[in-house]
Amino acid sequence: MKQLYEKDQVSVSLEMLEHPTAVVAVPYALERKLLFFGAFTGANVLRHDPPDRYVFNYRASYAEETDAVVRYLVKLRRIPIKQIAVFAQQDTYGDSGFGRCLEGGGALGVSDATIVRLNYKRNTVDVDDAINQLKLQKPPIKAVVMVATYRAAAKFIEKTHDLFPGLIYTNVSFVGSTALADELMLLGPRYASGVIVTQVVPAVSGYSSIVLEYKNALAKYFPGEAPDYVSLEGYVCGQRSDPGA
Repeated sequence: MKQLYEKDQVSVSLEMLEHPTAVVAVPYALERKLLFFGAFTGANVLRHDPPDRYVFNYRASYAEETDAVVRYLVKLRRIPIKQIAVFAQQDTYGDSGFGRCLEGGGALGVSDATIVRLNYKRNTVDVDDAINQLKLQKPPIKAVVMVATYRAAAKFIEKTHDLFPGLIYTNVSFVGSTALADELMLLGPRYASGVIVTQVVPAVSGYSSIVLEYKNALAKYFPGEAPDYVSLEGYVCGQRSDPGA
């Protein structure tokens, strides 16, 4: 951020990655009146009320994603909230997602004490402690809301898939559903089947005008590159940040 602003004289910061990065970058941008647009995170540090003057979000928040999935699990899948756990990265990204799940449970009239958090350390795939904690839960957990990176999520699914038959797995869009699917398919199709990932952009497989434009641009400038949700979100943000688009 410092180099972009002071040396390259950039006036707009686009699509900054991750909550921990934004925690440091946003104050720097606000102090210098630098436009901060379309960050690739749903964290609450970018969603103050009233909103920060120079921060513009283009994606849904983790609050909206986790609220939607908790409501889906409780209302449609008929899973008691005390049988839902959160598998979360042990940092501000995980904190944000877990906190929003608590709020979602609260909105349904349930005490936050009934939602269990299963942690793993940032930048690792060490999920054993989380799995050991999952084994101790009574009544048994029926669904896990994951606020995780794709490799950690895949490792968690791999190690729990046969231990807990029928366990429902969900994850927020930050995971990168294409990357998660590819990682799970390496383990075998049965690991990828039924995993739910919330999205903040239209379906990559759909035929909306923005998706068709994106696929045409991808084929033109990056031939051979497969469409996925992360690059689609980048394309959408780039298009909407360009006054001439």
